[in-house]
Amino acid sequence: MKILVICQYYYPEPFRHTDICEELAKQGHDVTVVTGLPNYPMGEIYDGYRKGEKRDELLNGVEIHRCFTIGRKHGIIYRFLNYYSYALSSSRYVNRLKEDYDVVFVNQLSPVMMSNAGIIYKKKYNKKLVIYCLDLWPESLVAGGIKRGSFIYKIFHKISKKIYMQADKILITSKSFADYFGKEFGIKNTEYLPQYAETIFTPELCKKEPDKYIDLMFAGNLGIAQCVDTIIRAADMTQDIENLRWHIVGDGSEYEHLKRQASHLSNVLFYGRKPLEEMPKYYAMADAMLVTMQKNPVLNLTLPGKVQTYLAAGKPIIGAIDGETPMIIHDANCGICGAAESAETLAENVRKFIVMDKKTFGRNAYLYYQHNFSKEFFLQDLLSKLH
Repeated sequence: MKILVICQYYYPEPFRHTDICEELAKQGHDVTVVTGLPNYPMGEIYDGYRKGEKRDELLNGVEIHRCFTIGRKHGIIYRFLNYYSYALSSSRYVNRLKEDYDVVFVNQLSPVMMSNAGIIYKKKYNKKLVIYCLDLWPESLVAGGIKRGSFIYKIFHKISKKIYMQADKILITSKSFADYFGKEFGIKNTEYLPQYAETIFTPELCKKEPDKYIDLMFAGNLGIAQCVDTIIRAADMTQDIENLRWHIVGDGSEYEHLKRQASHLSNVLFYGRKPLEEMPKYYAMADAMLVTMQKNPVLNLTLPGKVQTYLAAGKPIIGAIDGETPMIIHDANCGICGAAESAETLAENVRKFIVMDKKTFGRNAYLYYQHNFSKEFFLQDLLSKLH
């Protein structure tokens, strides 16, 4: 199968989408990715990709074309320049492509406008368009500070509906998305396809050797939506637990703010962003992994991709998040979860976790992953939905 993939983000940016494309290529499919210039999460174009460098590459069997993109930097103006620079440049590029592809696959994060190039190709050659929705729009704007019901929100509600209506099929990463699409847009052609974790995350590689500490770790993007300040506030409330440490591995728009917020805390350690291949050794430092999110009834329909990675690593999970994630933690019996943004509840749950059976939580996490989120199942299911 010849697959045209549209996604604003790709290697060397830290997204699972790269692994999906490379796995499809390994299986003998012809995969072409139309992406942007790498600048996530810090907003500056990566070294080696400026001034026309590496616009066309062949990496691990995947053909890559990188379209002009303005770095997201900081602030809403640059964010929208980033969004629309890719949407426009990728649309122009795709409009020049020949009828060589069997299907268009849009890996849709933010912004939803990255799907425009896929819609152009679909209409020009009457091809099937499949959108894999990882970020709900326009709800993702609310997480970024845009008020629901505002003029900007209403505009992007219309844009989002128009884009989603063009898809022949919308694959959703959370079962709760189906209700949202039905109620918000009257869209019924959704199918559940949960994310998986990269194969480098295993209980063996991520096992912690016993020591005197209780180590808790958040790993991932440090943005507004992740609400990692809940962790900092909980760490402040648990300073009396001498052997408790909180580890933050990742980078993002809130990184410097969070470091300042935790500057007086000796029990909080920051590591910055690390390459994916190094992450198992950081997981091996942790007794449990942390997942947090803003308190937003629609945003919390999302199941963060880090949850699958935590499960695959056989790690207990402690959450401060609403929606689908606490249901997964409960069903898997792999940890303990409280309300989003409640540092008090998170601190209380950590105290409970310290005296709980951590090994059973870890075993349950891995078993649940194997039965529900394996990579093999994902790829088989994805290919069946692309045909």
